[in-house]
Formats: sequence, C-alpha cells, structure tokens
Amino acid sequence: MNLAEILRNFCGIGLLVLMTTASPPARAQTDAAGSYPNKAIHIIVGFAAGGGNDIFARVVGQKLQAIIGATVVIENKPGAGGRIASEYVASQPADGYTLLVGASGAMSIAAAIYPKLPYHPTRSFVPLSMIANFPLILVVPENHPVKSVKELVAWAKANPDKANYATTSPAFTITTELLKLKAGMPGVAIPYKSSNEMLLSVVGEQTLFTIVDGPPAVPMVKGGKVRALAVTGSRRSDELPNVPAMSEAGFPEVDILIWSGVFAPAKTPPVIVNKLEAAIRSAIQDADVSSKLKAMAVNPGGGSGEEFRLMIDADIRKYVDIVKAANLKFED
Repeated sequence: MNLAEILRNFCGIGLLVLMTTASPPARAQTDAAGSYPNKAIHIIVGFAAGGGNDIFARVVGQKLQAIIGATVVIENKPGAGGRIASEYVASQPADGYTLLVGASGAMSIAAAIYPKLPYHPTRSFVPLSMIANFPLILVVPENHPVKSVKELVAWAKANPDKANYATTSPAFTITTELLKLKAGMPGVAIPYKSSNEMLLSVVGEQTLFTIVDGPPAVPMVKGGKVRALAVTGSRRSDELPNVPAMSEAGFPEVDILIWSGVFAPAKTPPVIVNKLEAAIRSAIQDADVSSKLKAMAVNPGGGSGEEFRLMIDADIRKYVDIVKAANLKFED
C-alpha cells in the first residue's frame, strides 16, 4: 500500500469516526422533538393572580394546551417586579417544560436599569413570541376632584404630603417617574405585588394614582371604580376612546408601550424551540384569543421569535437613554 492509499484510508476512517460521533446529539434532538411534549408544560408568571401578565398567560395557555396536546399549568411566582420568576426560569432545565411569561419591566427595563441583573432577556432566554404590547393607563379614584393630567399635577404640587402612587414593577415605576420629571410633580412610590392590588389601592384611596396595564384596569374604568385620565403614548386606546393620549394631555414625552411575551431558557434544543414557537404563535393568532386580548386594550402579537428578540434589544437601548436623561436611580 503506497502513501496516497494510506492517507485516503486514514481520512476515510476519520470521517466515519466524526460522523459516528456527531450523529448521536443530532439524533437525540430529533428524538426529543418527536416525543415532546410528554408531560405538563409549566408557564411561570412573575406576578400575583389577577394582574395583566397572569391574565395573558391563562388566555394564551388555554389555547396552547389544545394546540400542543399537553397540559399547560400556570404558576405564579410574584416578587421583585417579576425578576424572581425570571431568575427561576433561567435556571431551569432547557427542555421546553418550563417557560416564562415575561414583561417589559422584568426584561428590557430591568436590563437597562440594573447593572448586576443575573440574567439577560435575549442571552439567558430564547424569546418565542410577543403576546401583546400596549399603552399604560393613568387612573385616579373615581370620586377624586381631578379630571385631567394637568389637574392631577397641580393637585399633587399643592398636596405633596398626599402625593403617592402605586407600582408593582419597573415598567410602571419608570413611566411614572418620567411623568414626574416632565411635569415637575411630587409622588412617593408605594409597592404592591400585582396590578390588581395597585388598582384596589386607588379604589380604596390608599394611593393617589397609578399608571397601570390595561387588562385589569379597563373593566374598573368601565365599571366606574376608577377614573382614567390618559393613556401613555401618542394615540388613544380603542377600548377607551374617550380617554386622551398623553400627547393630547400635554405630555408627549411620556410615550411608553410595554409588552408581554413568552420565553424559554437559553440552550433549549432548536427543534423544541421551533415546535413551541409555532404553537404559541398559533395560540396568540387564534381569533378567539386575539379578540380577548383586544378587549383588554392591548395590541395582540404573535410574531416570530426573531422579531421579538430584535424588539427587546432595541427596547433596552431606549430605556438606557431614558434613565440617563431623567437621571433615575433604581436599587437592585
């Protein structure tokens, strides 16, 4: 056997070894996708039951269960503005059985304001799809004398010892602090565990106002429990057509849309990610789900995971700029 033949044989054996070595992981991924899911999928929500993200998770989770053919369990792990749940899911096995409904506050805003955040929205997770984005709603007690944002600012300035606001996550805090900055108004933050608790504090007049998400707020506004003074952003909400946008109320800089979406831990096998993304997008785009989301004054999502990832990265850059411009400080 000459040298050329020896080299050819050596290369052939090496290629065979390489193919044999490389095939088990690929085959394992295919097998995992074929049997997935074969047990319950747990969707973790970082807020107490009754808040916007909890409602989103239950509406989408119910449809996802029918589409993907497995039980979907919603678990609430409230605390630290949603960050406890995010840390928990980031640490779970990347097998597609533990997902996160993550919101702007615990994801893009937290990444912008907490230098030591132990996770990153697009590096510690795989974004699967945005459920919805939406403006926030500024509400006061129904029987309070103020009827507009400018009247609220004037009242708070005249009564600084009574000027407080309810908040439950950095998303609400940063939006309220931006309004305070632009209006020059006082306001002490009072923390709560969910949007529902925030609204009840306003109804009970424990707090002067709150800037809150639409799902729990719209029914209370329509039911006469609280009065909506404005929605953040440059356009009115279809569900609250008589409520002015912040731009109309004289504060165009308070242009904030927040979002909620579904995430899997990083390193989840691509075949499982693809199966999950397709099922979740189908659930969000379902006519019944979309109708329920719109009724909560939100804009349904359902786009691709890559679109979601690009939006999150752009959001982080935007919030970094806001925090710097407003000179806001947040404690970890």
